[in-house]
Order: sequence, then structure tokens, then C-alpha cells
Amino acid sequence: MRILKGAEVSARIKEQVREELEKLQVKRPGFVPKLAIVRVGENPDDVSYERGAIKKMENFGLRAQSYTFPKDISNEEFKAGFKAINEDPDVAGILLLKPLPKQIQEKEIDCMMKPEKDLDGISPVNMAKIFMGDDTGFAPCTAEAVVEVLKANEIPIAGKRVTIVGRSLIVGKPLSMLMMKENGTVTVCHTKTLDLPGTCRQAEILVAAAGKARMLDEAYVGQDAVVIDVGIHVDEDGKLCGDVDFASIEQKASAATPVPGGVGTVTTAVLAKHLVRAGIRWAE
Repeated sequence: MRILKGAEVSARIKEQVREELEKLQVKRPGFVPKLAIVRVGENPDDVSYERGAIKKMENFGLRAQSYTFPKDISNEEFKAGFKAINEDPDVAGILLLKPLPKQIQEKEIDCMMKPEKDLDGISPVNMAKIFMGDDTGFAPCTAEAVVEVLKANEIPIAGKRVTIVGRSLIVGKPLSMLMMKENGTVTVCHTKTLDLPGTCRQAEILVAAAGKARMLDEAYVGQDAVVIDVGIHVDEDGKLCGDVDFASIEQKASAATPVPGGVGTVTTAVLAKHLVRAGIRWAE
């Protein structure tokens, strides 16, 4: 089985970002796009992701700054703080870490977000653009990372049977649109899907975005299928794992992404790609 490592894909995107940044700085000498990472509370997963994202932006030659709010902040106070970030001309792009605490109205914040700064595709405008196939919008970084992994490894999508396990707004739904744009024949599965293993076995490309550790084993994978694991979990031994039981599929899958070291690595690279695109639009 071929292991599809994210580091190689990330390096390819880094080169693209470098080239775009050079073009941008011809128009605006010295200008470096800035990412605002907005976090509410001290969730360890959010803190870890934020730290990794800041490191990645700096490694790609971009700027990033964390904006942290207390977990018990009121909805109105957070809206005021978010508005200031949203309207800051020094901020080219925003990454809002979710989920937000219950007292904050997420939908209100999503609607407030300026589409041109919405790097993770959560605003209604960007969501609509994804469904319309409009390239001027930003797709969720994880969903786009899946497509980047396949393309970088020269795995064709056109004409292939693609099955996505999961229907979230972050991965499943937008990814189905991106896959159809690449001319894949897409099936979206979920908890109510009858004979889920049988449906998954029909896939030539299987994307696991179920949100359950090691849920998909060899019973879900057809012979020689390509398996993309979007999940990230910590198992009972404290080790990272995905939605796929990686060891059990090695004799069936032709290729698969590992966890860690797979799609997650590419997701932050896509974020950097979106940031430089937002910076170019800002400069224009």
C-alpha cells in the first residue's frame, strides 16, 4: 500500500505560496499578509492547532497573530471584539476556531465575517460560492486539502466513484461539491445510511470524515481503493489516530493517508495558500 504523506504535498503548496508572495511584493513592496487566529477559551486542541498554524504561516513567509477571548465572554462583547478584527485593515484573513461557547451565537458571527477574509469558508457567501463552483470563494481548508492530496499524488478524480463518510459543513458537504467539480461521481454517507460498509466498498476513492476513531476498517474498503482519512483523535493509549483503522486496510487499499502526517499537515498549508490569495486581493 502506498502511503500518501502530507509533508510532500505541503512542500509543493509552500512553493506555490512563495511564488505568489513574490508577485504580491512586486506590487506592494514589503507587504506580508497577516492572519488573525481568533480563539475563545483555552481548549487544548485549539491551543495546539493555533500554535501549529502560527508556525506554519511564519515558515511560509507570512504573518499570524492570535486573538484570544475568555471562555465566559458574553455574545455582545465577543461580537464587538470580532468586529474590530474583521474591520482591521492590517488583517488580510481570519481563522475562527470552533466550536464557540454556547453563549455565543455562531451563526451571527459567521454572517459578520467578511467573505474576502474568511479563509476557512464559513461565511454564507463563501458557502454559496462553493456550491456554485465559483473559484473566487474560499472552501474550508480541510475539504480543499483532500483534493490537494489527490492531485499532488496524481490520483485522478474524474470519472471515479467517490464516497465521503460524513456530511458536516466543514468537510463532507463542501468536499462533495469540490469532488463533483473535479468530475467525480459522489456518494455522501452518514449515520442513517443503510449498509454503510457495503456502500463504502463500492468506492474507488473513500474519504473518512465520520468523526469516530478507527470506525472504518477493512470491511469498509474495496480492493485497491484510495483511502483519505480526515479524522484526528487521541486513543486510549494517548496516541493520535484517525477515522480509519490503518493497520487493517493495508492489504486492501492501494493508497492511504496516515494519521498523523496526512491531511492535517496539508490543511494548514492550504490556509497559507488562502492567506496569500486574500493578500493579493487586498493589494489590488
